[in-house]
Amino acid sequence: MSRRQIIIAGGGAAGFFAAITCAEADPDCAVTLCEATAHPLAKVKVSGGGRCNVTHACFESRELVQRYPRGGRELLGAFHRWQPRDTVAWFESRGVPLKTEEDGRMFPVTDNSQTIVDCLQGAARQAGVRVRLQTGVRRVGRVVPNAPQAAGKINGAFSVELTTGEVVECDRLLLATGGNRSNAGLEIAARLGHAIEPPVPSLFTFHIKDPRLAGLAGVSVESAATAVRGTALKESGPLLITHWGLSGPAVLKLSAWGARTLHDGGYKFALAVNWAPRFTTETCRAELERARAANPRKQLGTWCPLGLPLRLWEALLPAAGIAPAAQWASVPGAALRALAAQVCAGEFAVDGKSLFKEEFVTCGGVRLSEIDFKTMESRLVPGLHFAGEVIDVDGVTGGYNFQNAWTTGWLAGRAMAGRAE
Repeated sequence: MSRRQIIIAGGGAAGFFAAITCAEADPDCAVTLCEATAHPLAKVKVSGGGRCNVTHACFESRELVQRYPRGGRELLGAFHRWQPRDTVAWFESRGVPLKTEEDGRMFPVTDNSQTIVDCLQGAARQAGVRVRLQTGVRRVGRVVPNAPQAAGKINGAFSVELTTGEVVECDRLLLATGGNRSNAGLEIAARLGHAIEPPVPSLFTFHIKDPRLAGLAGVSVESAATAVRGTALKESGPLLITHWGLSGPAVLKLSAWGARTLHDGGYKFALAVNWAPRFTTETCRAELERARAANPRKQLGTWCPLGLPLRLWEALLPAAGIAPAAQWASVPGAALRALAAQVCAGEFAVDGKSLFKEEFVTCGGVRLSEIDFKTMESRLVPGLHFAGEVIDVDGVTGGYNFQNAWTTGWLAGRAMAGRAE
């Protein structure tokens, strides 16, 4: 009997996980993974600063889906079938234990993304997956047999033209080419009749030119609150000052939830920042007055009663009209009110964005209503499957986008092997 032919377009996390899952679920499948570049698993390699944020220690599906600005509802059932606990067990069963950091992010104990790359490539080899590098998928057509299926023969469902010029047939095709607007997967899906939600960046940092931030690159605040003026968008978490503006989870999560809103506004907006979110402007003013009473002879620039990094504190003082060398006793109440406003209700003009290092994430992709999330199969084209960022799913920073890749890849792989649950 002829082997079921499976072609997977895309050598990222979702593509590799689907290929391994399919080949392990049915060793009689002939699984071929086509990666257009010479560098498979490139995003895995660079993610998490080279450590690979594999997933997040969030093991309750209803809580987990709250981390996805788009696709959470569709992923709820999917996470009941494969969730972070399963991901952890999968890697540990292959000799790659993971560790959990304070914020819930999970990394290999080696703190080296190459550990994950080696694991996936090794699992693919062991499962018999054929990996073809520098071989992309250019066009896909449906195969309509002119004659009845011969006994014991599987008629190919798709005719696939590769970038090498070859034309091959397959019974199942998975598009896992990522969310980049220029990737071939979205073009192929559109040609096969799928609607595409336009991709726009989802995780990005904010460009801000402001004297309060000048010279502070590298300064971070453990907990801050951010909001986009005129919208309901708000987030909290660590905040990092960079050479070009602001970054860190409090910004990246905000960019994910506001991806389309901020895109439509040309990435120009007013950002409100509370550098000490345990205070409001009023409670902060009261705390500053207590500090003045308790330390009248101290210079403001040498001590911050709010726990802010001293360099940041020194930059906020002039913005409130206070000289860093001034003694607390000399500062009037109006100046303390202005300082409290700088700390708890500072406003910064954002004028552009930068992608978050190499960890390019988009919102947009194949429309979710056109996909069966039990099998990741197209509702329009039988035998066509999707996984990863090629669909209109994206998560906030913290390992959630990789978890989407593992889950949808696993579901697609099982389905293509005829083992859908």
